[in-house]
Formats: sequence, structure tokens, C-alpha cells
Amino acid sequence: MGRKYFGTDGVRGRVGETPITPEFVMRLGYAAGVTLVARERLPAGERPAVLIGKDTRISGYMLEAALEAGFAAAGVDVMLAGPIPTPAVAYLTRALRLQAGVVISASHNPFYDNGIKFFSAGGAKLPDAVEAEIEARLDQPMGCVDSAQLGRARRINDAAGRYIEFCKSTFPNEMDLRGLRIALDCAHGAGYQIAPSVFHELGADVVAVGVEPNGLNINDGVGATRPEFLRQAVLSNGADLGIALDGDGDRLIMVDRYGEVYDGDKLIYVIAAARKREGRLDGVIGTLMSNLGFEHAVGRLGVPFARAKVGDRYVLEMLHERGWKLGGENSGHIICLDRHSTGDAIVSALQVLAALKQSGSTLSEACSDLVFYPQKLINVRLPAGFDWRADQGIAAAQAEADAVLGNQGRVLLRPSGTEPLLRVMVEGSDGELVERLARRIADAVQEAVA
Repeated sequence: MGRKYFGTDGVRGRVGETPITPEFVMRLGYAAGVTLVARERLPAGERPAVLIGKDTRISGYMLEAALEAGFAAAGVDVMLAGPIPTPAVAYLTRALRLQAGVVISASHNPFYDNGIKFFSAGGAKLPDAVEAEIEARLDQPMGCVDSAQLGRARRINDAAGRYIEFCKSTFPNEMDLRGLRIALDCAHGAGYQIAPSVFHELGADVVAVGVEPNGLNINDGVGATRPEFLRQAVLSNGADLGIALDGDGDRLIMVDRYGEVYDGDKLIYVIAAARKREGRLDGVIGTLMSNLGFEHAVGRLGVPFARAKVGDRYVLEMLHERGWKLGGENSGHIICLDRHSTGDAIVSALQVLAALKQSGSTLSEACSDLVFYPQKLINVRLPAGFDWRADQGIAAAQAEADAVLGNQGRVLLRPSGTEPLLRVMVEGSDGELVERLARRIADAVQEAVA
């Protein structure tokens, strides 16, 4: 069935506008709760339980209360973790043997957006079929169980500490980070208390920035989507390298001591090369946005490579289908299934650092075999309901670009799963040509929507 509310990363939108309103989110909690009750086979007298975590947006207070009410009305107990990274919710849901985890976050979006995403009992994002069940129940009237069956809520006071210890456990026991100065940008987001503790407790000298959330400044000029802030922090503090998370802590970008930015493709390659040396790499999953140079470099390692649709959930699905352990997106979502059930910026950064320690190399040296094709990405805002695929002008501009590039490049047009945008991407060996063709297609899109 078509998705009415769920996108590639849960339900997301502007706060105060459907679907991110208190009334809808309460109904969403109820619908999800009823679905869980129907799917679970618990012993008599036991109720399903879910964990709710959130990032630092001011709207998180309101949406947390609405979700809690919806779950309670469905007879589901709620555990509240407070501000905590998205992958921490996935881990704690699994560790506490709960039926589901829920994250209140809009990831890298501005503070005025927010969203709800779910994790299964195993710590993975909900399958499409379960999301479809929840959507179907949203169209039915909201009810309420008998008073004696209502769910209860309690706070988990040691959620952050549990997750810190988990992250540290993914780093080799025989290694530490002593002697390493790390600039750490937490995007004023969910990792602001946790990430500095992880790297500090492993021995690093941590210069923490983006750790003063006020409810309104999450991702505001900081974090993984704004690497220039981290770059300046590295250079001004004489750091050996920099690590940037996004607002909910599942996206990673790094910077070396010279200010060079390393995206997801490069970081996955560093991990892949280390895993290959250790003889424990079956293959690597990228996405339609992964650079051709990354694909070729993985091939030179003698490792199979495949592309999933854009979205970390699709990378995860393909990893499970093929039985592989490593994949991700150039945006910085990196999945190491030998360490965690979902993408995790802190855990992924630790895998990169472990690879560098093992090889005795810098980020630059570890990526020396990578030669990236020039790639241009332009985001064009689309009005609601606009069918860009049916527009002849857009199709003609895309066909022309395909013909010019031939087998020396590629063109990709795809709608964002989280924002009203069409992403226009052109990649090829000639940077000037790539820039020109991307702009021509983007102009055709803008003319079509004008």
C-alpha cells in the first residue's frame, strides 16, 4: 500500500502542522500500541513495553507527552529515556527486551521540524509491513483500554550510562585513544552529553563543541551537515582530527588535522579496508548516491559492492538479504552490523579510529587509494503533489545529460524521503561538465514548478 504518513525515516514534518501535532502523535502512539498488542504473544497479565527517547528540540517535551498518552491508552507501558541518540534507543530496546523503541527526532532538520520513528524489538527499523499496519489503524477511531489495563510510565535514569558503556565495548579492548586530541561537534543534539564521555573515557583529549542545546539551536550551523564548523574547531584547537554527529547521533562526518572533510563513502572505505585486512569482509553496500570512485576502490580491495535505494533502512535491508555486515551512505549513515543493529555515529567513529590505530595511518593515508568522480548535488524545492516524472522539460534535460555523459558518468533524480525536495545529482569525470549539466536539469525543474 502507498505511504500516507511514513517516509523513509518515520513520520516527519513541521511542528504544529499535520502530522506533527499533539493530537495526531497521540493517535500515532495509540495505533502503534494497538498494533504491538495484536502482534505480541505475551504471558497472561504482562503488557507490552516501549522505550521513548528524543533529541533536544523544544517540541520534544510536547510530543513525548502525546506519545506517552497514546501508548498508555492502548495498554502499553512506557519507559522514558530523555535526550539520547537514536542508535541508543535501538540498543536499549534490544538490551531491555522491550517490544519497540520510539525516537522523537527530525535528525539533521532544523529545530522547527520534528518526527517519530520506530525500532523493532531487535533494534532495527520497523519493516514496511508493520508501518502499513500502523497507518491502517490511524484511520480508525482512537479508543482506550479499561482503566485497570492502562499503560504506566517511568523514567530510566541510567539510560545514558548504559549506552556509553555499550559504545566503548565496540572499540578493541587492547586499544585506547591516549595521545589523540579530538574536536567533537555534537550539533547541540542528542549526543551532547554522551559522545564526549565515550571518547574521553577511552583516553582522548576531547574538545567538545555543539554541546549547549537550548531547544532551538540543534543543527544550527553545526553538526555533520555543517562540517565547516568542525573544520574550524579542528584547526583552531590544533586537534588531530574532528568528529561531527548530526542532531540525533546516527550520522558521522570526520575532518583531519589539515581541515580536509571525510564523508560517509570515505569513512566506510577506511573501515572496509581494515575489515579486509582482518579477513572479515564479505561485501559492502552503498546507495544510488555513493560515488563511482568509492565503488571502484572497494572493487580494488577484491570485495563485492552493491547499491541500495537511498535511505539507511534500505541499506540495512540489503545487508540482511546478502548476509553482509558493512554499508552506508555518503551522507554519513554508516552501518556496522558486527557492532550494532543500526547506524550509529559514535560507534562508526570508533571503528574508523580503530582502523587507523591498527594500520598506524592517518585519514589521508587510509584514503589514498580513493579517487572520487566530481559529483554535483542540487536540491530543488517541489510544491506538494507535483509529478516531476511526468514533466517533459525535466525528462528532456535528463536525457540530454545522459547522452552527453555516456558511460563516463551518471544522472540521478530522486525525491527526498524527509523534505519536499527533488535531489538532482550528476556525476562524471569532467567537473565543469558535471556542474553545467546539474544546473541545466535543476533549472528545468524550477521552470516546471514555477
